[in-house]
Amino acid sequence: MGDVVLESVWNSVCLKLRSELGDPVVDSWISPLLVDRLEGDTLYVKAPSAFLRDWVANNYGGRIADLCRRECENVKNVDITASIASAVRVKSPVGRSKTSSERARTEDSVDLSIPLDPKLTFENFVVGKPNELAYAAALRVAECDNVVYNPLFLYGPVGLGKTHLMHSIAWSIKSRSANRNIAYMSAEKFMYHFIKSVRFRDTMAFKEQFRAVDVLMIDDIQFICGKESTQEEFFHTFNALVDNNRQVIVSADKSPSDLDGMEERLRSRLGWGLVADIHPTTYELRLSILQSKVTTAPVPVPGKVLEFVAHKITSNIRELEGALNRIIANALFVGREITVESARDVLSDLLRTSDRKVTIDEIQKKVAAHYAIKMSDMFSPRRVRQVALPRQIAMYLAKKLTTMSLPEIGKNFGGRDHTTVLHAVKKVEDVIANDANLSEDVRLLINILTR
Repeated sequence: MGDVVLESVWNSVCLKLRSELGDPVVDSWISPLLVDRLEGDTLYVKAPSAFLRDWVANNYGGRIADLCRRECENVKNVDITASIASAVRVKSPVGRSKTSSERARTEDSVDLSIPLDPKLTFENFVVGKPNELAYAAALRVAECDNVVYNPLFLYGPVGLGKTHLMHSIAWSIKSRSANRNIAYMSAEKFMYHFIKSVRFRDTMAFKEQFRAVDVLMIDDIQFICGKESTQEEFFHTFNALVDNNRQVIVSADKSPSDLDGMEERLRSRLGWGLVADIHPTTYELRLSILQSKVTTAPVPVPGKVLEFVAHKITSNIRELEGALNRIIANALFVGREITVESARDVLSDLLRTSDRKVTIDEIQKKVAAHYAIKMSDMFSPRRVRQVALPRQIAMYLAKKLTTMSLPEIGKNFGGRDHTTVLHAVKKVEDVIANDANLSEDVRLLINILTR
């Protein structure tokens, strides 16, 4: 039987299927099928993928075979296989013309990945204790040719560096293997592509496109929580990629087990590989980030100001960097000298004044951290200057910022009497009057404690 006859038979079958099943089903599942040959009494039809073959065979195979037997008495069986070799491409059934939206979709090829930020690389990522596991895992995945963790799941509160690590991984893979197909996008964009494919009745193209990538990277996966259809499609995409040893990397604001509105089977899949969390930043990490940023700043920023900002802006790295940018912009555009006081004015809307009372314990911790001494030194009898002076400053701040009496303060500093506390307060007052650096230290500590 010739190709023309095969095409006529198949078009008649597709016409009846379109009448029975509707345009969306036929466009998504039947149109991609290709007629191969009639061998004996078996009509061989080929699908572009095993996934589509299985779906059509399980859901429409019986009806297709029945219609084919009615259209051609030589056909007794229909065999659907996953191959496109030597197959006859059948035109859109019964010559159905494409709509303007379908033509526009065809002409506009879909770019899966969002643009990568050239500043977000491993070289520009500041590593500290809160993010060292996530950094090490991301670097390992980026530098290894084989799939080591699948998926790699990065999670943590907003603004702590998850997106930075995702961009870094993509840049690293691109630099090492330019031919690898990387699809990096937000969960919102994944959902957009899926909805668009449903709207244009082209879900098969969507499935094939996403299953063809070597590395799939989805940022903020929590966005699809509660979106059942999108979760269903992501679940199948995830399984197909993992089964074919393709790398999947996902980020979220919570661990897989804490993603409310996420199907249990998908939560389980997301926890299969390595789950690496990013903790809230420490003072040391925030200061390191600021110090890294000012190396390329157009104006110098005093270390005291960086320390002040690192103490004050604790929510996330984005806000931290934004605060630094505001300070620098104020200096450039207004011409005001960058000091702790000017920084406090510029960031006034970010620095929420707390109504809580300052405690001696907080004072001791902040002073000890600032001067890099042990908390136990606040109570010890040691009199070396590097310990004694910070302890005296802590006593001074306790007198200035709390309502405790001198004896009460002394009791909290290892049982010292009130005369020792009074001596410490007077000494610090004298030093402040004559030492600009120490005066600045004390002002900084007061700002930190009274924020």
